[in-house]
Amino acid sequence: MQNGTLRAFSTTAELYDRNRSSLIPCFDAFYQEAVTLVPLDAQRILDLGAGTGLLAAFVRGRMPEAHLHLIDFSQEMLAVARQRFAGDARVTFELADYTTATQAHSYHAVVSALSIHHLEDAGKRALLRTVHDVLAPGGVFINAEQVLGPTPALETRYRARWLAEVQALGATEQQVSDSLFRQQQDRCATVEDQLVWMREAGFHDVDCWFKQGRFAVLAGTRR
Repeated sequence: MQNGTLRAFSTTAELYDRNRSSLIPCFDAFYQEAVTLVPLDAQRILDLGAGTGLLAAFVRGRMPEAHLHLIDFSQEMLAVARQRFAGDARVTFELADYTTATQAHSYHAVVSALSIHHLEDAGKRALLRTVHDVLAPGGVFINAEQVLGPTPALETRYRARWLAEVQALGATEQQVSDSLFRQQQDRCATVEDQLVWMREAGFHDVDCWFKQGRFAVLAGTRR
């Protein structure tokens, strides 16, 4: 991943969780949909770009017996995750770039939230092939993601709507400024493109299960 992305998230790690509900207008529905798509019988779950462990915490709340492996390239973000799951032997951590790290296990689910959109499109497509390969047959990939508007006009509307909504939710000027700083590293793709890429990578039952403006939850299954 890009060094700019690492700097952007490392410098805001301590405040990241505190800002989420103010900066994601559909916060509850967005994360709830992602977590609901994880099969209840999944025993091994990989979280790509786990950050502070926010998505993993929602998964853990629904699946207390599953083993969760969190991977992130920001030491500061992963330090927050380690604190969050202190004492939980079923949660493991890996400080690495998930685009190059080798995963030896066969996972029943791979999840990610607000991370993959930092990759260039070629990197996204390569990652999807890797994710498909590390999933066990019947395993599910769930990506809770920030997406690009399908046209320039809609992208402009997405951005304007997001700003109006977060301001209405009470986001501070500093919170918005920090978010805009991180967004400089965004390389978002449309829902349509990502669904095509998932199918090309070998996934089936590919669909967008949730979408509100620039936030969407995509999922697919390995045969």
